[in-house]
Amino acid sequence: MWEKVAETVSFINEKTNFQPEYGVILGSGLGDFADDINIEYSILYSDIPNFPVSTVQGHKGALLFGTIGNKKIMAMQGRFHYYEGYDMKQVTFPIRVMKQLGIEKLIVSNASGGVNSSFKVGDIMIINDHVNMMPEHPLRGYNDERFGPRFVNMSNPYSKIMITRVKEIAKNLQIEVQEGIYLALQGPTFETLAEYKMVKNIGADCVGMSTVPEVIVAKHMNMECLGLSIITDMGDEKNIVEVNHEEVLEAAKKAEPHVRKLIKNFILQF
Repeated sequence: MWEKVAETVSFINEKTNFQPEYGVILGSGLGDFADDINIEYSILYSDIPNFPVSTVQGHKGALLFGTIGNKKIMAMQGRFHYYEGYDMKQVTFPIRVMKQLGIEKLIVSNASGGVNSSFKVGDIMIINDHVNMMPEHPLRGYNDERFGPRFVNMSNPYSKIMITRVKEIAKNLQIEVQEGIYLALQGPTFETLAEYKMVKNIGADCVGMSTVPEVIVAKHMNMECLGLSIITDMGDEKNIVEVNHEEVLEAAKKAEPHVRKLIKNFILQF
């Protein structure tokens, strides 16, 4: 793994000569955040050594390098998912690369199904914690101490400082935000009504198919993380029959301008 990461980092450095400060992962329906970046370099995943290729509709599949104000950004247009057939080391490989490129702050976004009855479709939820119910752990197997410790403290997976700051920014911009716990399941099926009820009973506020493996690996390497989730559907008796991927993308698209504004201003001010 260490050698593969080094090879990929060397390739990117040769192509860009760019040292990013922030890593941003743009989830379903959020690819247009690229319009907020003054892009200097763009590399297709398919051209990057050791990189998987995203197969999901709404994920464009490119690494972007550029600036927002005077802050240097590396953004992933599309992420990799366990349900696509990749193992967790492949899913989280880009996070390893980010760290070795010098990134210390990671911003992740996703679309999720809400189970908190006070939520509604289109809400933006700041992730303050998560429950990992993926069937494979990204740190399973041999641990290379050059990346991080064998046992990782996960008491603060999402930076409290970053959460406080993004809440202040949301208030100043008059953008309504929720806050809660994200639960990760394998997918690719949307949850049954019984599974949505289980998610709620466990204590989570929403459920999705990504993000948690990436944050675990980021914390393994002592990176700070901020997570934002768009509630694209509600897991209850009334709404469950309408859930499909097109609906999810449409709901994400409507909320995207607010998420983009939050992320842009957070990067400018943090």
